[in-house]
Formats: sequence, C-alpha cells, structure tokens
Amino acid sequence: MKRWANFESREHGHLARQIRHNLWIFTALTAMGLVRVAFDWPAETRWALVPLGLSMLVLAAATRLPLEKLAARPQIRPMLAGVYIATLVAHALFSVADPHGTVMFPAGALAIMVAAATTCGVRDGLWVGATAVTGFLTVLALDGAHDNYLNLSLLIIMAVVTVLCAITTHNRQLQQEQRDEVGYRTAALLENGSDAILAVNSDGVGYVSSSSGRVLGHESGELTMDALTAMIHPDEKERVAGFLGELIAGPPRHTGRIESRSRNRDGGYLDVEVIGTNHLHDPLIGAVILTIRDVSTQKALRGELDRQAISDPLTGLPNRALLRDRIGTAVRRHTRTAGRVSLLLIDLDDFKKVNDTLGHLTGDEFLLAQARRMAATVRPGDTLARLGGDEFAVLVEDLDEIGLHSLAQRLLAAVHEPVRIGSNVLGGSASIGIATVKAGESSDIDLTDELIRDADLAMYAAKKAGRDRAVSYEDSMFAAAVAEAEARSELERALDRNEFVVFYQPIVDLPSGRPIGVEALVRWQHPERGLLGPNEFIAHAERTGLIVPLGAGVLRVACQEMARWHREIPGADTMRVSVNLSARQFQEPNLLDTVRDVLTETGIAPETVVLEITESMLMEDVDATVVVLHRLRELGVRLAIDDFGTGYSSLSYLSRFPIDILKIDKAFVDGITANREDAALAEAVVGLGKALRLQTVAEGIEQPDQQALLTGLGCTYGQGYLFAKPVGADVITSMLHDMATAS
Repeated sequence: MKRWANFESREHGHLARQIRHNLWIFTALTAMGLVRVAFDWPAETRWALVPLGLSMLVLAAATRLPLEKLAARPQIRPMLAGVYIATLVAHALFSVADPHGTVMFPAGALAIMVAAATTCGVRDGLWVGATAVTGFLTVLALDGAHDNYLNLSLLIIMAVVTVLCAITTHNRQLQQEQRDEVGYRTAALLENGSDAILAVNSDGVGYVSSSSGRVLGHESGELTMDALTAMIHPDEKERVAGFLGELIAGPPRHTGRIESRSRNRDGGYLDVEVIGTNHLHDPLIGAVILTIRDVSTQKALRGELDRQAISDPLTGLPNRALLRDRIGTAVRRHTRTAGRVSLLLIDLDDFKKVNDTLGHLTGDEFLLAQARRMAATVRPGDTLARLGGDEFAVLVEDLDEIGLHSLAQRLLAAVHEPVRIGSNVLGGSASIGIATVKAGESSDIDLTDELIRDADLAMYAAKKAGRDRAVSYEDSMFAAAVAEAEARSELERALDRNEFVVFYQPIVDLPSGRPIGVEALVRWQHPERGLLGPNEFIAHAERTGLIVPLGAGVLRVACQEMARWHREIPGADTMRVSVNLSARQFQEPNLLDTVRDVLTETGIAPETVVLEITESMLMEDVDATVVVLHRLRELGVRLAIDDFGTGYSSLSYLSRFPIDILKIDKAFVDGITANREDAALAEAVVGLGKALRLQTVAEGIEQPDQQALLTGLGCTYGQGYLFAKPVGADVITSMLHDMATAS
C-alpha cells in the first residue's frame, strides 16, 4: 500500500492529469487541421498533411509520458504558458494559410485559452489571452477580410474569454489556498498531538503520523506491518489480532478499543491504548484508522490507585471500600445460619487538638500508634479498618452483646494507654458505636448501609453522652438522625418554593460586539443567606439527584423568556439561548422527553436553543453518548462542547459527535495575550472548529486585547465580563429594546 500523498503531491497529480487532457485537446485540434487541409485546401498545399500528421502522432504519444515528474518541476507553469503561446503562434500561421482563417483561428484559440486557464496562473493566462488577441489581429490583417462587424464581435468575445479565464483561475487558486490552509492546520493538530495515528489495510501501512516516533519509540518510517506485529507483546498477539479482525469485519465506522503492550526501541514495553475505526469502505481513506496512546503512566497510576482504593495509605489497614466489601461477604456467609454480624465504629476524641497543637506529623504518628494497639486487641478473624481521619471500625462476627461490649472496653483501654512521641506523652480516649444486624433480613447492600449507618448513629450518641464510652444502637437514634437530615431537605424545599432564579450572560459577535444570544445561569435566592452562586449548591444537587428537576426548570424558564423576547421585541427573533446539561441530566432516561416537552410548551424555535455538554461527559460512554446527541439533534436543538480542551478526548472521536459549537475554556483565554502556549492552543481550537465547520465561542473574556486577538484568530463569538456580567431577565429585556430602537 502506497504512503498517503501529501497536499503537494496531490496537486502535482491533478496538474499532470490536466496536462494530459490538454494534450488530447491539442491532438483533436490538429486532427481538425488535417481535415481542413485534406478537404478544403488547394491540391498544391496538401503537403501540409505530413507535418500535421506527425504533430498529431507526437501529441498523442506525449500523453503516455510520465507527466507527474514534469508537473513537480518548480517552473512548470511558466513553461506551460510558453507552450500555449507557441501553440497559438502555430495556429495563427495555419489560419493565415487557411481559406477561412478568420473563422478557424478564434475557434481554436478559444480552446487553447480555456486549456491554459486549467494549468496556468493568472498572469500567464493573461499573456496567453493577449497572444490570442494579437494572433487574431494578425490573421485579420493578412487575410484582408472585410466583415468588420463580425471580426469585431469575435475580437470582443476573445477578450471577454481572456478576462473570464483569468477570474476563474484566480478563484481556483483562492479555493486551493483555503483548502491547503485548513488541511495544514488539521494535519498540524494530528502530527503534534499526544497520539500516534496510523492507517492500515491488507496492503500494509498507508499513513503514520510523525508523532508516532515520540509515542511509540520508533521512527514513522520504520513502522511497517511486520514491525508493528513484532512490537506486540508475545502474550497479546492473538488478542490484538482478534481485535483487528473484528474491526475489519465490522460495519463502516465501527469503533473498538483495546489495551496492549508495545515494545519500544530499547526493548522495554509500553502500555498503550489503541482505538480503531473501520474506514475501509470510505473511498478517500480505505483503511482502518488506529489511534495509539501511551498509557504507561496512567496504568501505573491506576494500579497504585487500585491499591489505595482498598487500603489506607497511612496505616496500611483496610479502608472504607474494603470494609464494605467484607461486611457484604460476612452477611452472605451468615445468610443461612442467621448469624450475627456486628460493627464497632471508633472515633478518637479530640484528635483535632493534637493536629492543631503539635502538627500533622505528630498527629499521624499518634494515629499509627493507636492503630497498632487496636490491631493487637481485636481477634485474628476480625477486620480493623481506618475509614478516614481519626475514625476506625472493627467488623466482628458471632459475638453476643456481652462479647461486643467486652471488646469495646478492651479497645477503650488500649486507646487510653499513653503514647510517647518525641518529648511528648499523649493520652487518648475514644467514642465507640456498636451496631448489629442479623443476616437474611434484607439484601446485602441494604444491610451493609444499615449497619454502617446504625454504628455511626450510636457513635454520635456516645459523643453526646460524654465521650470515652461505648454505646449500642437503639431505634430512637434513628429518629434523631431524621431531624439532622432535615437540613439536607432544604434544597428540595427550595425547589418547591421556586427560590431558584435564572440569570443570563450575553454571548456576542466578537468583531462587532453585538449580542447574538445569552447563556442561562442558575442562582439560588436564599431567604436568609441572600443570592447564592452555583458553587454553593450545584455539587450537592448533583449528588442528591435534584439537579434533574432543577436543570429541567432552568431549561423551561430560559426557553420561556427567549420565546417571549422573540415574540415581543423586533429583531430579537435570531437570538439564541444556551443551557448547560449536567452529567446527571445527560444520563437521565427522560432527558429527550423533557427537552421535547419544553420546546412544545414554550413554542420556541428549536434551532435557537443550544445545549452545552462538557468534554469529559462526552467521553464517559462514547457509543451511548453519540446516540443521545443524535436524538437531541433530531429535535432541532444545537449542541455545544463546553470547556473544550480541559477534558480527555480523542480527535478520532470528535468527528463522530454531532456538535455545532466549541466553547474555548476560560483557562486558555486568561493567558492568551501573555502566554504563547495559551494563544497557540486557542488558535488550534479555532482552527479545529473551522476544519470541522463548527462555531467557536471563547469564554471568560475580560480585556479588550483578548477580544482583539481572538477576533484575529477567527473565533466567532465570545462572552465574559468585558461585555456583561450575568444579569436578570429584565436587564436583558431592556438591552434588547435598546438594540431594536438603535437599529
């Protein structure tokens, strides 16, 4: 399989094909001359058939030459112009001898001029046109024809064709420059990215990005199919071959992902992630596109995180996650015997004072000492875990109430023993909550949560009772917990009382500064704390799931306001409103129904509604995300990627998403005028948007020079404090009225 041609070689191939076409055109013109000589010239001049026949044979033979090499020569276009001019001179000489030369010359000259326009530049094309006009004037002068009106008309036609050919050539050059610019920027993004990109099919490797040498440790020219196969770890060759086989056998644009190990130049192995997409059926690609990323660091980190996920980094004891797993195991083990599973939750009293007075290093040593003492106190089959901070837990099985309290007292005694740390001797005490469940009463998950909850409530009861003691759970404790949970329901009550309000920040056309839309932003008008920003409640709403009704309410209010502005304010019917979708909303099964209902209820034009999704949300489940995005687009709304550039995305995936708008994150905009890297990143995002025919919106613009630079880069729209802060609907209404009056 040949290497994919670059932009320049493709241009040479096109030029070579056009030269070949023009040679056939000249062959046809020469054949026309043969016919003229044979049938219309006097007998004594028919000797001209010989040079004309030879010329036709030479022209036909020239079409078989390796014209691609000729097209690659730097001076090819001026050379071609000289050939066209020489052809016109020869044609003029022929026309002088022809009985009807004043008719034959314009016909042939026009064909030569059009042929020249396909291969020459504007200036050379004008020279060819001027030669044609001069040749016609010469033929007229030598012929002595007297049909002045016809001759003048033919002369004007030739001049007009000359100008039209020049204009056409100029436009073609502009279009080619624009295509090359877009192609160059797209190629630059691919070549300088963190991924190695390869195109392979049954013939071999067709394309290798130059970034492959940096990613895989082998230069791009070395990456043949045999070399790629040799780089795969022997234990994984069969699995990788199966992966490629599934890709090749899959439907068009089928995408798969695999992790493997690849040998680099020094013989060591890298952990790589390979994402493949089947483009074999695409006539412009005809290959499987492989995106390869070095994930060695991430995998090592993931392994460390997995270890940390089940153990406490300070004490090495099991952490909360492992404790929960062991509780579930214990419950399942005792399901049939109805055995007892108990949990002792231990919280060190006044530990904060140790950190505040002696420092965190001393505090850590104190925790380690207490952990060792408690580990020596519990039975060999018990699980001692550290849940975080100064909180520990002991999972025990088959101990009655007396045994549980006896163990609790031994733990309290162990904590009481003085701990010497340097010159300090520290005493300690603890509050212990005890809870027990009988297996078989509910599901494993419910029992685990119930056991931890009850032990936690009992521990807080021990704290309230004076600390340094153990307290067993009682049902009355749950009632007290309900009262404490009342505070958590405040957010839900705020929803019921419509305490949330929608503010709007204008989005403007960067060159003119004229507003073209607004972004809807939610605020909480708290009855006691005043107006609260999203940082005060969005995270909690996301955790509790209340973000779903909250987000639906924001979407409904924003669409109602925008629909009203469209109806009531002249010139506002093109304004659009952008609304953020949270991760929880995007995963909600009823999202499509919610958006459809809002569009129907408010009567807003769907194309004026923009739904914003963060880049990280898109990559959580790519296949499911693509389905949801396409269904949203079918409703008529537009889609935007918010905070683009801050998340994890692969360029091989980006084109799969039906996105209309890229929003450049404020983090890039802040340093765009002072930091060359930020400016380059912003330019790359804008260029990517142009390549994919997407609009770009820069967020967080606060300075005029930021606006000017982004405008120069070709960024379409922007928003930020430079133009306006988020304001209420009444302010936007006044702004739109002022715009209507001014226009």
